[in-house]
Amino acid sequence: MHVMDDTPAMDPPAPDKPRKLYVLVRLAVLFVVVAIGFGVWWATRDAHREDAQTQRTQFEALAHEVAQLRGTLDTLRSRQEDSDKVDKSVREQLLGLDRRIKLVEDSIANLADKRLSARDALTLDEAELLLTLGGERFVLFHDVAAAVAAYRQADLALSEVADVAFATVRQSVAAEIAALSELQSNDGAAATLKLARLREQAQQWPAAGAGLAPAATEPESRLARLFGSFVQIRRDDSAQTRAALHAPNLARELFLVDLHEAQAAALARDDVRYRAALASARAEFDAAFDRHLPAVATGAAEIDALARTALAPPTPALLGAALKELRNLRATHALGEAKSASGSNVEAK
Repeated sequence: MHVMDDTPAMDPPAPDKPRKLYVLVRLAVLFVVVAIGFGVWWATRDAHREDAQTQRTQFEALAHEVAQLRGTLDTLRSRQEDSDKVDKSVREQLLGLDRRIKLVEDSIANLADKRLSARDALTLDEAELLLTLGGERFVLFHDVAAAVAAYRQADLALSEVADVAFATVRQSVAAEIAALSELQSNDGAAATLKLARLREQAQQWPAAGAGLAPAATEPESRLARLFGSFVQIRRDDSAQTRAALHAPNLARELFLVDLHEAQAAALARDDVRYRAALASARAEFDAAFDRHLPAVATGAAEIDALARTALAPPTPALLGAALKELRNLRATHALGEAKSASGSNVEAK
């Protein structure tokens, strides 16, 4: 049996010299490649080393910044926690203050509802006294300026009262002040000065009736002439004749007394007494002085002007309304306080 041999036939060996040359060429090429690669690696190694050093430096800087940021973040977190604690404490304090304020407001409201304060009571007493003085000043003396001043002081006192219920009294006081201010009252002091001047001038005026008595007619009979030397009978009702029959200074003194009475009435602002005194003085003036003289005629005109002067203006219809309202309100408050006190006593029992 013939066995086939699968082994390839060997080529005849090539010559050794070309093969060595080929090997040398390949080695040379490989050496050149390796040299070039080594040169490139050597050239780029410093650059990579510098880049690595730069990257390492940057990394270290970043790491340092991250550490700083982390520390800052921790500090901020700690501060935030402290702020939260402070805010919580402040919130609790505000809530406590709010509760205290509500308690204070409730206490004030309770005190206002229960009774008037002692200061308010004293202020109301002062206002009531001033209103009373102002009204009596006008009623007794008709002194508008003094009455208005007293009413304004009462309004000032009422403005200091804390209870708003008394605000209506101030409106009534303002209405009375307006009514008093509208009154036209003459100055009693000016009338008094004019009367005093008239009294001084009257001392210099000549008396009337001097030498005005008619001469007695000669009696026709001897008997009439005989008795006429002792007794004279005549009839004359004229004012000048009556003044001549009076004492020389009697009419003048009566006139001065009437002027003095008018002065006193003017100071008291008593209009009725003032007019009566001037009327009496006017009657005595006609009997006491000679009106034909210029100074006496001027005095008569002044007396007539003074007689037309109205010292006492009419009383306003509103006078006393504020005082009455104030007393009613105070009585109402006192009654309410009494009821509250009695109710509290019943609850306590």
